[in-house]
Amino acid sequence: MFIGKFYHSLEEKGRISLPKKFRRESDSWIVTRGLDGGLFIFKEEDFEKEIAKFESRTFTKKNNRDFIRLMTNEAQEIQPDKTGRVQLPEYLIEFAKLKKSIVIVGSLSRLEVWDRDLYHDYIDGIEDKTEEIAESLEEGITEN
Repeated sequence: MFIGKFYHSLEEKGRISLPKKFRRESDSWIVTRGLDGGLFIFKEEDFEKEIAKFESRTFTKKNNRDFIRLMTNEAQEIQPDKTGRVQLPEYLIEFAKLKKSIVIVGSLSRLEVWDRDLYHDYIDGIEDKTEEIAESLEEGITEN
């Protein structure tokens, strides 16, 4: 499970350092375009599980085909070096509008990589809606 928020820098050559806390989780990761403005980084096996959910849906539905394309056509395997750095593809850096200051956040089954300013703008935009968002969630989530 990935949780927490970590501030890092995007290096000139498009490398980022995975937070030390997450490095031991996997030797092989998949980075792809995310939703809402950032990038998603999955452990390879978790990415395969997520994609398998969509493989079981009919390919005759355009939205199914389109979502699979968005998640897989620009996905790339990345492997950390000895210091935990990974190389992000230039096209994904451009997609997420990453600049020098980035934030890497744990989002349960995946990491998300955001431009720091865009991340804080996004979070600020949903802060006041916390109760509304919680109330609208699907049933099946219960309190202990």
